[in-house]
Amino acid sequence: MSDDYGRRPRAVPRGRLARFGQFGRLAAGVAGGMMAESVRRLADGERPRLRDIMLTPGNIATIVERLSHLRGAAMKLGQMISLDAGDLLPAELTELMGRLREHAHHMPPAQLERVLTAEWGADWRKRLRSFDAEPMAAASIGQVHQAVALDGRRLAIKVQYPGVAESIDADVDNVATLLRVSSLLPGDLDIGALLAEAKRQLAEETDYVREAGHLASFERLLAADAAVVVPQLVPELSTGRVLAMTYVEGDPIETLADAPQARRDTAMTRLISLVLREMFDFGIMQTDPNFANYRYQRDTGRLVLLDFGAVRRVAPATAEAYRAVIRAGLSGDRDGVRDAALAAGFIGPAVVARHRKRVDGMIDVITGEFVRPGPFDFGNRRFVASLRDQGLELAADRANWHIPPADILFVQRKISGTALLAARLRARVDMRELIAPYLRRVGSDERAVTLP
Repeated sequence: MSDDYGRRPRAVPRGRLARFGQFGRLAAGVAGGMMAESVRRLADGERPRLRDIMLTPGNIATIVERLSHLRGAAMKLGQMISLDAGDLLPAELTELMGRLREHAHHMPPAQLERVLTAEWGADWRKRLRSFDAEPMAAASIGQVHQAVALDGRRLAIKVQYPGVAESIDADVDNVATLLRVSSLLPGDLDIGALLAEAKRQLAEETDYVREAGHLASFERLLAADAAVVVPQLVPELSTGRVLAMTYVEGDPIETLADAPQARRDTAMTRLISLVLREMFDFGIMQTDPNFANYRYQRDTGRLVLLDFGAVRRVAPATAEAYRAVIRAGLSGDRDGVRDAALAAGFIGPAVVARHRKRVDGMIDVITGEFVRPGPFDFGNRRFVASLRDQGLELAADRANWHIPPADILFVQRKISGTALLAARLRARVDMRELIAPYLRRVGSDERAVTLP
């Protein structure tokens, strides 16, 4: 969640007509910007391209402002796309989605009051010793307030924006249309299955009863792990639109960037170990690696885990697909990596058929980095530029564009985001030592975690 509170509060538009009107204003503002840019380019003797006149700085600012005002699915999709996009996506889309990820408003007091009254009743203040009306964090689906329970416990209260759950389908479709008309996606790329999965995932994230179950599950799974802290659910104050938990102290995880190397290494080793346990041991994963979902306690060295709305099951076949790729990669088996990635759907057959040499070159770069003995230095990104350049060349051939299965997409988002955090902290982690125990086949009966 964003901690930027210099912004004035803005009411969340509710209902189909109100939100459709916001998209209408967005379209009108972008169209006006496109017309002005077209005129300018024609006057300079240029032939304007749709992509160029669409993604001007002015239009990007308009899109960010309107989508952040809408919040909900519109803003959440931007956050989902933005993570580590700088290495792989076009610069314009990276800028747009990256700015959207950091841009959050909060509800005005009157709207907040209506939500809490609807969820807790008119006398809700009697259920708490105190409640801070100024949010300490705000994001796409809800905002978080500090409170004190009647028994004196400090609490974190997550309050969902009104109307976001009901607007998911329309918002996702409208954002997809925005990407289409911007020419950032090929017109013949079938994203229907991905949109359906995004709608399902977002609907689950707005169900705070479900998230409460996830919070309780992770609290139980990690109860014996002294290196990790999970807030405790406060069920008597939790509803479908309000989630109450104990408040856990911690600093933003990014503040570790200035810590000694050993402390950074230990923190990321623990976090990567947790990701591996989620995939191979628990069979469930919190798939949103937003940095704001992690905190760090400097006095204890423990990681604090926040936000369990994006938890989803990791199918045994998905875990096995990653295991196959990892095995081949650590063995330096280029053909094995390519074949495993193709079988799992990481890459599509078209790119292998049309650009096999370049694909193999990218595999060689990646495996060459990871098979080296000793800790992997996430801060050394010298090889990323080569991968990015080759990836952009592949992306220029739109016949190569391929959407992996939804399970792979969400798990890969967590892995990529975790790697990005490790790079931000310039951590050094012995990946071979962490991964080695998971290279054996694990049966589904060993992954018995029930999702709520």
